[in-house]
Amino acid sequence: MDSRYSNLQDFIELAEAEEDESFTEEIEKEYAELVAKLEDVEFKSMLSGRDDNKNCLLTIHSGAGGTEAQDWAEMLMRMYLRWAEKRGFKTHILDMLEGDGAGIKSVTIEILGEFAYGYAKAETGVHRLVRISPFDSNKRRHTSFASVFVIPEVDDTIEIDINPADLRIDTFRSGGKGGQNVNKVETAVRITHLPTNTVVSCQTERSQLQNKTNAMKMLKAKLYQLELEKQEAEKEEVEKSKMKIEWGSQIRSYVFHPYNMVKDHRTNVETSNVQAVMDGDIDMFIKAYLLKFGRTS
Repeated sequence: MDSRYSNLQDFIELAEAEEDESFTEEIEKEYAELVAKLEDVEFKSMLSGRDDNKNCLLTIHSGAGGTEAQDWAEMLMRMYLRWAEKRGFKTHILDMLEGDGAGIKSVTIEILGEFAYGYAKAETGVHRLVRISPFDSNKRRHTSFASVFVIPEVDDTIEIDINPADLRIDTFRSGGKGGQNVNKVETAVRITHLPTNTVVSCQTERSQLQNKTNAMKMLKAKLYQLELEKQEAEKEEVEKSKMKIEWGSQIRSYVFHPYNMVKDHRTNVETSNVQAVMDGDIDMFIKAYLLKFGRTS
């Protein structure tokens, strides 16, 4: 970067000395490339956290409001799946609880890819939707909430000591749509870590063994996150950068009516292209967040 900057300076001085305007287009092109590269380097420097290079687990929970909120949670799920696809990440739905009639109550998505957690961590918080409800015959405007929580996935190089005696493992029949085994045999698995009262479940696979394997992966990630939070609670600057996941403290608003706008309240970045955002174009919000809070998140 420093070498390219010096070369560009020399190039400009040469063009000025010779009063040759034919170099203008090439200078402007090199300058634009240099600025773009600098912004990219600055952005990637924000992804230097302990877990930024890891895969992650992204969980969405619908808020109060029944069908309306559950539909919003499903819309967010689609948005994140589209976003991950655009970035070249692989995704796997580990657990999903369908809504009452429409939408979803909750979902946990495994996102696999370079710096998946580093990018996705910017999405943790409450997401607020304002729109004319498709479920309201009177076409009234509704406000819905859903919370998003992102944690790094624990890889095989990190040891998480789990005593089998601390686990309660329950099996149950999977709900919702599925193959021949669904609703017939107890393939779904729920694991409770008794000392921390941490509960995870998985029911998306046909095999009980595979569901148990995925549930243990989720449990390790959650216990790892709990340990990190315990350590980082002493750091005041980290605590200041965290957003509480509670109704009324939304990090982003998605307004479909009476106008179109998506605005991130942490950075004030906004766009009127709501459809593009819902199709996964959310990097503008992630980048702005990381540039502002990246080193302390």
